[in-house]
Amino acid sequence: MAKPKKKLKRSARWFFLVVGIVLVLLVIIMRFKPFADTKGFQLENQPFLGEETAPVELVAFGDYRCRSCQSFNDSLFPLIQEKLIATGKVKFYFVQHPFVDEDSTRAAEFAEVVYQELGNDVFWQFHHVVYDQLQVDKNKASLSFLTETLSGLVSEEETDKVVSAYKGGAGEKAVEADLAYANKQNVSATSALLVDEKRFEGNSLSELNNMVENSTSE
Repeated sequence: MAKPKKKLKRSARWFFLVVGIVLVLLVIIMRFKPFADTKGFQLENQPFLGEETAPVELVAFGDYRCRSCQSFNDSLFPLIQEKLIATGKVKFYFVQHPFVDEDSTRAAEFAEVVYQELGNDVFWQFHHVVYDQLQVDKNKASLSFLTETLSGLVSEEETDKVVSAYKGGAGEKAVEADLAYANKQNVSATSALLVDEKRFEGNSLSELNNMVENSTSE
């Protein structure tokens, strides 16, 4: 009669061992879930400016409601466009990184839908107008604000197409992928630049240009 009990005890030990392994695996999966989402992220599918053959990839992360991001778009970006993008030195990408509030996420998702539905050129028009008009303390990135902003750039039919897609959740996955990529790159709650996957820690165009030149020569 003792043998069946030993078999039961062994079975119980194996059962708890298997359960323990499964729990550990689940913890690991949950722990690294934000990085798993980057599998669907393709930098070449992001909004970009510059020549396809540019030797250096320059990636900017931004939030439409972020003060430093707005400052970057007003001051440093025009210099980057003139000295680095227009001269063929870099291909410039923009990655959504909404972190301020719900308005940030709404604006990011809406902008992603603009890119998906109307293309790269219209996205950049919309992108800069939003930064120009969306002041942190004065305006909210409401759907009506975003719709009105877009309607000033494209036709009523195109605007309705974007709004319909946005309401259907078309921009959600794209922003989630962008955030996962930003997380993987250890981007903090501010604007950030990557030069060929390396973080730019400087403050001036000359420092950025030096980093680009060094990356080209490597």
